[in-house]
Amino acid sequence: MTSKIKVDNINKVSDDSNIINKCGTSITMGQNGDTVIIPNGVTEQIQSGGDIQVQSGGQITIASGATITNNGTAVGLGRTGTVDWQTTPKTATFSAVNGEGYFCNTAASAFTMNLPAGSAGAIVSLQDYNNTFDTYTLTVQPNALEKINGGVGKIELSVEGEGLTLVYVDSTVGWRSIHQSTFTTAGTNLQYIVASATGCTGPGAGCVVDTNYKVHTFNGPGTFTVTCAGNPYGSNTVSYVVVGGGGGGGGGDNSGGGGAGGFRESKAASDSYTASPLNATSGANYNLPVSATPYPISVGGSGAGNPGTGTSGCASSFSTITSAGGGGGGSGGTGTGLTGGSGGGGGYNGNGAAGNTPPTSPPQGNGGASQMVGGPAYGGGGGGGATAAGSSGSPGAGGAGGAGASTEITGAAVTRAGGGGAGAEGGPQAGAGGAGGGGAGAGNSATGGNAVSNTGGGGGGTGGPASGGNGGGGVVIIRYRFQ
Repeated sequence: MTSKIKVDNINKVSDDSNIINKCGTSITMGQNGDTVIIPNGVTEQIQSGGDIQVQSGGQITIASGATITNNGTAVGLGRTGTVDWQTTPKTATFSAVNGEGYFCNTAASAFTMNLPAGSAGAIVSLQDYNNTFDTYTLTVQPNALEKINGGVGKIELSVEGEGLTLVYVDSTVGWRSIHQSTFTTAGTNLQYIVASATGCTGPGAGCVVDTNYKVHTFNGPGTFTVTCAGNPYGSNTVSYVVVGGGGGGGGGDNSGGGGAGGFRESKAASDSYTASPLNATSGANYNLPVSATPYPISVGGSGAGNPGTGTSGCASSFSTITSAGGGGGGSGGTGTGLTGGSGGGGGYNGNGAAGNTPPTSPPQGNGGASQMVGGPAYGGGGGGGATAAGSSGSPGAGGAGGAGASTEITGAAVTRAGGGGAGAEGGPQAGAGGAGGGGAGAGNSATGGNAVSNTGGGGGGTGGPASGGNGGGGVVIIRYRFQ
């Protein structure tokens, strides 16, 4: 035999206030400061239209084994900073719901997650389902003109395995990222570099990928373009190497070598390759910022070797960085070298020229060697290089060109901007070209050696009577993080 008790209301003895009410009305659980305990395994059900009110200072304790099933709407309880993950992966554009997390599979194509209309405390999460965001991107699109991290606009996730949680704060900040694989991103009003360059050479239309970095090498004039679309692992600063065109070697008896083009480099703060000794680590030219605009690239032409004084090379430039062309080598006799990024060497009885002209910090080059020895048996002076001055000649030998600078900006060590070696009349040894593409000097009646193309090396001098060698053209290299 079973018994049943049915009542509409249960009231307290003390003040006749309701403890339990009939369906459709409110249940007030305890007085201020009271604790209501739902014990192990017990189910308390509030019917449709009912309401639970916990008064100020009160609390509900859910014991081990108890369950809260929410088939309606919980008001005033708030979320705990987590979402309910939907385990069926999304494979096409969809609209997110407040309080849910999604696994997004972009293996077949890119698509968009549309955020819900923002309300304070709204939360949405997403996760790269199977590491395919680098194959096809996932776009996160806010509702109307709502912001993401204070910026108006969508964000694009293109990093393998990336995850993101967004919480809507207010109209000033909009959706704020509170968790991300590496760091917080922002809407597309912040510029991140996207590979877009013309006029450069190398694999992938001028772009070489070195792990997480892209490297553009310009061997001639072109344009480096930055767009607003990017990803949170990109960068808005660049590393660079800018080398001017090398100077031509001098001609005539015992002529000087041409100076190397100016060499300027700065490795961005976020970068990790091994830079040259001339790497700028402070000042306005360090951690060089870029914005969403095209940047014209000028690559300096080489200076020609001549029967007399060599022709100076031309300057190279990118953004605020200009590297001067190398100075021409002095002609035989009393010929004097010309100033430049690195200076040209003097003829056997002439002066070498100063480098680092105009001056930069760190210096962009060194001076050519002076001779002033008073006799034609002495070879000419070597042209200056990026890291060393040219060497003076000696009886029967021309001076060597100064050494250039080695950097791994392209992912492998390459030396550029070596000075040209000097010529030697009738002697056993003409000057060697400086490491970094400098042309070698020559003996009697032989043309001075040409510098290596696009190294900014100086041309070699000659023993005479002949022309000096041509300098090498300049180069501009830009490197930046893209993922």
